[in-house]
Amino acid sequence: MALQCGIIGITNVGKTTIFNCLSNTRGETHAFAFSATKSNIGIIQVPDQRLYELEKHQVTEKIVHTTVEIVDIPGLTKGSNKGEGSGNKFLGDIRNTDALIHVLRCFDDENLPHIEGSVDPVRDIETIDLELQVKDLESVEKKIERLKKASKSGDKESLQGLEVLERYRDHIGNFNNARSLRVKDEEKKFIDDLFLLTMKPVMFICNVDEKSAASGNHYVDRVKEFLRGRDAEMLIIAGKTEAEIADLENIDDRNAFLADAGLDEPGVNKLIRAAYKLLNLQTFFTVGPKEIRAWTIKKGMTAPQAAGVIHSDLERGFIRAEVMKYDDFITLGSEHRCKEAGRFYIEGRNYVVGDGDILHIRFNV
Repeated sequence: MALQCGIIGITNVGKTTIFNCLSNTRGETHAFAFSATKSNIGIIQVPDQRLYELEKHQVTEKIVHTTVEIVDIPGLTKGSNKGEGSGNKFLGDIRNTDALIHVLRCFDDENLPHIEGSVDPVRDIETIDLELQVKDLESVEKKIERLKKASKSGDKESLQGLEVLERYRDHIGNFNNARSLRVKDEEKKFIDDLFLLTMKPVMFICNVDEKSAASGNHYVDRVKEFLRGRDAEMLIIAGKTEAEIADLENIDDRNAFLADAGLDEPGVNKLIRAAYKLLNLQTFFTVGPKEIRAWTIKKGMTAPQAAGVIHSDLERGFIRAEVMKYDDFITLGSEHRCKEAGRFYIEGRNYVVGDGDILHIRFNV
């Protein structure tokens, strides 16, 4: 599925370093402001140990992980909404993403000066929020003007849209993000076409030094306090350390490096899984001797929709889905035993696929 997570943040917070740990594409890192002129786009493989557990019960030629597209958007600064540092272009790149990973600088480094002169991750959150809010306010006000003209004829739809948009204008104008305004589901249609920047789900990454990788530091504590009570996830990543781990080819060397840092797995693995969750995604599997493959779907998708992710012909000619639950397959050990135990299910068009379902699609075209 063509869904994107955008990595955003102030200049010189380590966004591209983290992007390079995640992606098959390498972005160039710099130590001065406005250093990048375009966004980097890469594909990240979603780590899923369940694929290897499935292989224990089904010999296969290859294992295929699911993937997510990630975009490293050049650093923003005050005035980006006015085009500072090519800011308008970068804000446009953010608009095309589905969720945001906001990287915060939570480390000191005298060789890498902060653009504001001091390290303050809470101030950086507020700076980025303001830039996005200003752009959103412009979008909302433009649509209000359009609806005002349409509403003069007494069009009820336009009048209702005006009322909703004016609430968003007031909310954003008071330095709030669009995602925090509570509206009815049927009212969201009036802002869906605006792709508001502050409507996108976001999680925060505290980029720390190596000694703070396991437990954080006083900068992280400030971010935690600032985010208290908000619907936002926060992770701690030692970007420079993760980059060094990613460069190691030997798995034993990686494990030793992780142990020295007090970690049980690379922090970027947790980040990828969190990004996957942030995009409201889940995984189903197809299992066979040729390949064991993970497939990405949106939560709530039905069996025909999941079949369409594999191939459009499967959705068009969908007859039924043969379903095994991951835990049942692992516990019982085979499709045959799942059938014997009554754990092999035949599902129709209305079946909502669960995370970890093993599917075999029957179709006819």
